[in-house]
Amino acid sequence: MSRPRLIGLLLALITLLAYLPAARDGFVSYDDQDYVTENSFVQKGLTWTGIKWAITTGHASNWHPLTWLSFMTDFTLSQKIDFWLSFFGYETSNLNASVCHSTNVLFHTANVVLLFLLMLRLTGGLWPSAFVAALFAWHPLHVESVAWISERKDVLSMFFALLTLLAYTRYALKKSRVERRASRADTFVPALDSRLWTFDYTLALFFFALGLMSKPMLVTLPFVMLLLDYWPLQRLSTLNPQLSTCQRLAWEKWPFFLLATVSCVVTFLVQSQRSGDAVASLELVPLYYRFCNASVSYGLYLLKMVWPVGLAVFYPLPDHLTWLLMAATASAVVLVIISIFVWRAGRVHAYLPVGWLWFLGTLVPVIGLVQVGSAALADRYTYIPSIGVFIAVTFGICGLADRFQFPKKAIATAAVLILATCLILTENQLRYWRDSETLFTHALAVTKNNHVAHVDLGVALEEKGELNEALAEYRAAEQLAPELFHIHYNLGNLLDNLGHPNEALIEYRWAVLLKPSLPTLHNGAGMVLAELGRFDEALSQFNEAARLDPTYPWAHLEIGKLRLKQGRDAGAIDEFREALRIDPNNFQILAYTAHVLAADENPQIRDGRTALVLAVKAKVLTDGAQPYVLDALGMACAETGDFTNALEVTQRALDLATTAQMKKLEPLQQRLELYKNHQPWRESFQATNPALETFPQIGPR
Repeated sequence: MSRPRLIGLLLALITLLAYLPAARDGFVSYDDQDYVTENSFVQKGLTWTGIKWAITTGHASNWHPLTWLSFMTDFTLSQKIDFWLSFFGYETSNLNASVCHSTNVLFHTANVVLLFLLMLRLTGGLWPSAFVAALFAWHPLHVESVAWISERKDVLSMFFALLTLLAYTRYALKKSRVERRASRADTFVPALDSRLWTFDYTLALFFFALGLMSKPMLVTLPFVMLLLDYWPLQRLSTLNPQLSTCQRLAWEKWPFFLLATVSCVVTFLVQSQRSGDAVASLELVPLYYRFCNASVSYGLYLLKMVWPVGLAVFYPLPDHLTWLLMAATASAVVLVIISIFVWRAGRVHAYLPVGWLWFLGTLVPVIGLVQVGSAALADRYTYIPSIGVFIAVTFGICGLADRFQFPKKAIATAAVLILATCLILTENQLRYWRDSETLFTHALAVTKNNHVAHVDLGVALEEKGELNEALAEYRAAEQLAPELFHIHYNLGNLLDNLGHPNEALIEYRWAVLLKPSLPTLHNGAGMVLAELGRFDEALSQFNEAARLDPTYPWAHLEIGKLRLKQGRDAGAIDEFREALRIDPNNFQILAYTAHVLAADENPQIRDGRTALVLAVKAKVLTDGAQPYVLDALGMACAETGDFTNALEVTQRALDLATTAQMKKLEPLQQRLELYKNHQPWRESFQATNPALETFPQIGPR
């Protein structure tokens, strides 16, 4: 085996071993819901409906269809693995997360090898290329891109970016070689020779399009190509001197610039129109503030590359203007000094301006001039830009070593120590991604005034059932950012669950006041008002939610529930049907409607056959894994006289609910006793009915 192949294999093996612990981690409560855990299209695996959705959606404030398709492929693979593991009796509770994490790790490993091959092809330097690839592979700043499932777009887009640069390098080398030969012979380039590089150019353009469909941050890649033309490809001396070299090289890449422009337009439209809140306005984040934060971010990124400690999943925007101005000034001075040094030294050492401009340029889309979200900076944004710094530093050290005749053993020892330190820090950083509670507890420990970390830690604690601890985190977030509607919304939900509806209503009203155009907030307020018996006010909130979004089914579901509480069961059924017309595949609405049609004590409302059809559909949609759905199916079976199946599915519902440690399971046991005696379940849904619900409130909350 040749030395380059052996080194590439060693890089891949160490990277896999280093990131192997990530496969045991679960999902986190920061974006993973939108991308995976609560995304019905992703969880169904790779389907034609999902493919169409991936191509047309702007979900999660981005257009990146290949990222969605990769997640769908993960779930299809998970389903097949789950089948075989279950067949042999193995537990598969965390399988989906394990497959998603493993895919991220495999892409990162592939990127390491591709970067090594790219640097080797560009420079011919074996050990410098290996060191650049190893720094990229094991630097702790890149843990976020690999260990965070939602950042699949980082590792996936980098994969296609490197394939683009490899194909472009092959194209440029072929073309330069042929043009040099033609220049010496003073002849035109034959058409046959031109076809030698046309395929590689087309392949590079194809990979670039795939990269943009994975993450639009790659829009700066054509500029990286221009940098590589300068060094190490040195194409400036191989072209016709009668034409402007820079203009010709830039014009050569016009299809790449065109794709990048289209991607910029699509991304901005999606983030500003689809999500509404993704792109911050100039009133919210003024222009001078953005430039100051950009300057500080550049400086902090450089600092974190040299001293990667105190890394967090979220860094809040600075709230002290004086500190920001001082930090921005200091950072700008450092950047100017480095730029002057690079400019002067770059006349002899071309890798310095190439690496420096690679770093500065590829960060532009995410540096905050177009402020997306409320983060000041993010470790994941360095995944591609850091390569420029690694190139400049690595080849700079090699140049110094050659000039001053440093001992090779000393250079090798220093390189090994640096890489070993990176591996240790990476392993340490990986520990924080074990689960949401660990991740956001660490974020709060290394940052200040981090309302996002408080909110997400609260979500994690709430999911664990630690409601009072979650309430404390939400209150802390509210103190830091009282202007954010979603904090009040979370508080409203939690206070209602804790049995404080009046306090919950106050929080819902704040949320509605801050974001009156969001139907979910009106719906939540209406639910609490209905719980308090203020039916007219509740109906007003539900109607407003339906008016704001005619495609929002939950408002009709809640209006139907309100009608049931008022004893207007026929009107309730009409609302349930309207909700199902809007969203015919919503298993929660299907199951609730089936529940009412099967169990209503009013014989004029009951319709066992329709209830059975709806419940069976809900069961198919959930693969029989939802206790509430199975309970509704049991009621429908009993209503149609099929008590054998009623007993079977209700017992299964009870088993699942017990395993999930759900409360209030007595009604399920009561229904089982009735079915054993061939008696169906009957229920009143009026507000005067003291019966407790078996399962938690369904809906978007």
